[in-house]
Amino acid sequence: MSFYPHRILVFLLPTSFTMNDFLTQFILLFAVIDPIGTIPVYMASTMHYKQAEKKRIALKAVGLSALILLFFILAGELILNLMDIPLPAFQIAGGIVLFIFALTMIFGESKPEDEIKTIKKNDDPSVFPLAIPSIASPGAMMAAVMLTDNTLHGIVDQLITSLILVFVLIVVLFLMLGSHYITKLIGKGGASIISRVMGLLLASMAIKSVLAGITQYFF
Repeated sequence: MSFYPHRILVFLLPTSFTMNDFLTQFILLFAVIDPIGTIPVYMASTMHYKQAEKKRIALKAVGLSALILLFFILAGELILNLMDIPLPAFQIAGGIVLFIFALTMIFGESKPEDEIKTIKKNDDPSVFPLAIPSIASPGAMMAAVMLTDNTLHGIVDQLITSLILVFVLIVVLFLMLGSHYITKLIGKGGASIISRVMGLLLASMAIKSVLAGITQYFF
């Protein structure tokens, strides 16, 4: 494992976070987590539960998702370093995976349609399919690591990214708790359309990640 002193220096530097960075990260995390697409999954998973139990399931699902994604923010790059994988290589691989993930959102079965099929009556829906893979999806885990590169972002930047992630998860929680009214408003078809639009945005950001990784690795 290589040691890079400049990584510690950048990690401790004051934040250079801009409003554009905030919006970019928010859109990326919103796209990979896809709160709107989670609504039909939540409703199908909890249709046989009482209202109080539905709230408990929503809170537990969001709490578990937060723990999983924050773990990847804290330890994701450390794991890469232990495996001696340079971050640009991970950016390229991650961008490709996110692009494939985005294509499944656009051309395949949308997130609600696909994940509703995985529901089993005897499973704890807060863990599966809500926390994993609906909220803390592989794409969200990948994005969490890519957005907190120690060579580019100091501790304040990474804290801001963590807060953005928590904010998106709070949005997920409120949408699940208000899912009955939202479904009446947009319908299942509306959730499917929004999920595909999120896939298009995610595809664009995935290509950006691949190009950035190639630039860092070869130039």
